[in-house]
Amino acid sequence: MGNNSVKQAKISVAQFHKLCEERLPFAHEMGLELLEIKDGTVLMRANYSEKYLRPGGTVSGPVMMALADAAMYALVLSRIGPVELAVTTNLSINFLRKPLPGDILAEARMLKLGKRLAVGEVSLYSDDKSGTLPRDNPVAHVTATYSIPPQSA
Repeated sequence: MGNNSVKQAKISVAQFHKLCEERLPFAHEMGLELLEIKDGTVLMRANYSEKYLRPGGTVSGPVMMALADAAMYALVLSRIGPVELAVTTNLSINFLRKPLPGDILAEARMLKLGKRLAVGEVSLYSDDKSGTLPRDNPVAHVTATYSIPPQSA
């Protein structure tokens, strides 16, 4: 077996999309799309729409916050399974630079997963269509905490 500390994801991309379609339709309406769950991280996209621009031609903060929150939710579910009542208890965002008017990518990773709380971070990037994340040029950085409901007996 190898010494791999990353466990198999407990929810697939397809399962997450189905959950969103059935229980969180606003995620699809906002153009949020889970791209992958891999190596203990989640990659998600906010598909570009001119309606998400704010004055000055930049993607609005609420869209970036929604993307980061959705990416964190997908990450938590990838680690604990489809526990719909896991909820955000804190989200802090630092806007680092003006994003390009285009798709925004979010890469989420877990910092600590306990029985009742999950703490993670999300880096947001303008999609430069290169096929790789421009990790040296994030547009925002987010830390988030999720409350995990107790398991029923």
